Amino acid sequence: MNQEQVLSLLSKNVNEHTEKKGKLTYLSWAWAWAEALKADPDAVYKVEMFGDKCYMDINGTAMVFVTVTMFGKPMTCQLPVMNHLNKAIVDPDSFAVNTAIMRCMTKALSLHGLGLYIYAGEDLPEGEGSDIDVGMMIDHLAAIEAASTIEELKNVYTTAYSACGSDKAWQKKVIDAKEKRKGALK
Repeated sequence: MNQEQVLSLLSKNVNEHTEKKGKLTYLSWAWAWAEALKADPDAVYKVEMFGDKCYMDINGTAMVFVTVTMFGKPMTCQLPVMNHLNKAIVDPDSFAVNTAIMRCMTKALSLHGLGLYIYAGEDLPEGEGSDIDVGMMIDHLAAIEAASTIEELKNVYTTAYSACGSDKAWQKKVIDAKEKRKGALK
């Protein structure tokens, strides 16, 4: 995987293919997989097996593991099988396991760069993360990407940067998006 391939996936706007459920944003697995195949026709994903099960049993709950290989580089992600409240399901049925596998595959694709920004901040403990509305910030980034003039870019950038507050990670994303769009408009 070279830098150009990574940057191409990192810069892809996935906003139109997401759905908000509760506090989380989900990316359509079918769309994400199609984009992966466009970027690397040899891409494959593998559901890791634990004996005869496609999940690891953890005290009666389940954790799925999916490895996505793109550009010859395997990346593995794990995800608990969860209910609509994002709590682990005890003794999950096959539908819940399949849903978790496809969500995990999409998350593993993000390790290659596709839609990675969706997961920004999810690794922070509850109560210690930023109060930034991720969906709103994604909309701001989309507005920056859609700006058709330098003046419009200046206006949407100012609004987006203000929305970042003191969150350095979002500030960097907004600045990077502005610089990329500015280069495209010149």
